[in-house]
Amino acid sequence: MSIADREVDLSAEESEIVGAVHRFAADVMRPIGRQLDTMTPEEVIAADSPLWKVYERYRELGIEDVRAGSTDLSPERQARLQCMIGETIGWGDAGLAISIGVSTFPRMMAQASGNPELIERFGDPAIIGSWPITEPDHGSDLILFGGDLTTMPGRPNCVARKDGDHFVITGQKAAWVSNGSIANAGALFCGVDMGDGRVQGLAAFLVPLDVDGVRRGKPLDKMGQRALNQGEIFFDEVRVPASYMVVPPELSSISHDMVLTTANGGMGTTFVGVAQAALDLALDYAKERQQGGGPIMRHQSVKARVFEMYRKVEAARALNRRCIQINTMASVPRPELAVASKVTSTQTAFEVASEAMQIFGGNGLSREYPIEKILRDARASMIEDGCNHVLALAAADRL
Repeated sequence: MSIADREVDLSAEESEIVGAVHRFAADVMRPIGRQLDTMTPEEVIAADSPLWKVYERYRELGIEDVRAGSTDLSPERQARLQCMIGETIGWGDAGLAISIGVSTFPRMMAQASGNPELIERFGDPAIIGSWPITEPDHGSDLILFGGDLTTMPGRPNCVARKDGDHFVITGQKAAWVSNGSIANAGALFCGVDMGDGRVQGLAAFLVPLDVDGVRRGKPLDKMGQRALNQGEIFFDEVRVPASYMVVPPELSSISHDMVLTTANGGMGTTFVGVAQAALDLALDYAKERQQGGGPIMRHQSVKARVFEMYRKVEAARALNRRCIQINTMASVPRPELAVASKVTSTQTAFEVASEAMQIFGGNGLSREYPIEKILRDARASMIEDGCNHVLALAAADRL
């Protein structure tokens, strides 16, 4: 059953779009995600890796404009369609879903800038983008300080220094940059020095990553989301035109809220899909597994646990859809709502996957079954894009 099959009042166009995405998730993302999970990080990004087939098939779907909101649907229906697409892709594979999502960041920021030069340079759908923001010495603390580097202890690890009509970028981004080893463009957030040696705040730049002065670290070897490439990026006097700055430091607070809202809302959507995947696997297994003279789904304890999983998934879905709908329509972003969705969805995905593994019993520990991978993928989500505990502290300040 696809996500669309659980909905009501879908138009023919909406059903067709979500149906195509479901086939992509089931036929491409799931099998390739499991294959990539068994490979080394170097093999995942090698020239002959099946990873590139995922990107190719995703581009063939032609849904980027739909995901960006370029449809004739009302804002409410547009928000719901975005959620259904995001949930379905998360249902397919968490790591690949995040890799695909992050790959679009430079293109989206170029289009949002309205700058024809940037749209021309970074608007190609074939570009694989990244979001270099986290640093070796600054991760979740960027969230607590609201992107205000002037009040955050310690100098940033990566700084863009003004030099005439260019900026010169020097420093390092941490090993947790999604698509860090494979991206050819980045939506870079870093400190800014306007030429006087003083870091004035956080700014956003669109940066080509296939130029001299850019180096990559070794791809990260992780417990979960192994299909998602992550790795360090080093900048050694990389020069970019001043026009490549898309968010100046004086707007860092507004930019921080928008990024926090978008990223956490997207994580909430993705991991509703992951939670649904774990529930689907557990329910199918409980109907097939024979114990005590029949399927274990007949046992009251199993029924009760499956319903509790279902309840949590639907609650997480409802919160995330409220988050996406409000932030689609609001003139001012609501990061506290997005954080609530991210924390709820990721915690739900982990709890439901853990309970699903319990229903699988000993078989759940075997890599023959996909539930152990989903559990590992879900566990990573409570740390990435901001540790849930730190996100909660930042969101509480908005209440």
